[in-house]
Amino acid sequence: MKKQPSYIIKKFSNLIEKNFLEQIFLINQENTPEVGSLSSITELKNLIKLSSINYYVIFENTVIGFMICFRERSDYKSMNYKFFCKKETKFLYIDRIAIKNEYRRKGIGKSLYKKLDSIANDKKLPLCCEVNTEPLNDISIRFHKDFGFYEVGEYNFKDHRVAYFKK
Repeated sequence: MKKQPSYIIKKFSNLIEKNFLEQIFLINQENTPEVGSLSSITELKNLIKLSSINYYVIFENTVIGFMICFRERSDYKSMNYKFFCKKETKFLYIDRIAIKNEYRRKGIGKSLYKKLDSIANDKKLPLCCEVNTEPLNDISIRFHKDFGFYEVGEYNFKDHRVAYFKK
């Protein structure tokens, strides 16, 4: 039986190393269009400042994934986030999760979601997110449905389409 690599999940902090921020930015950019593209590390820092719950994953001192989430009443301008602001009074919005390609399908995303699920259950919050339906992100749709999410809406942008999910 092959042993899974040992990784560490850490919360973002003001003391996050510049090197880690650069790695997180690159992972984000490598995972577009599944997650929205960012223009710079400064934009990433601003996103982190606005967010309420976020984690990054380290394996052998290298960032291999991350997750950024928002609570209601954030000043975040995303149209997808605003969809849930109109529908929910309290919620935890999963804005982006990205795992380096070579570490996918190893349970890292599921570990991050379990951590969020525990937080959401403790605070009695629905978990909310969106997934691309054009271009189709079938793996993410199946993952969310298997995790107990159900579709609550959709939106057609000029260059892509999303489905909104809630748990």
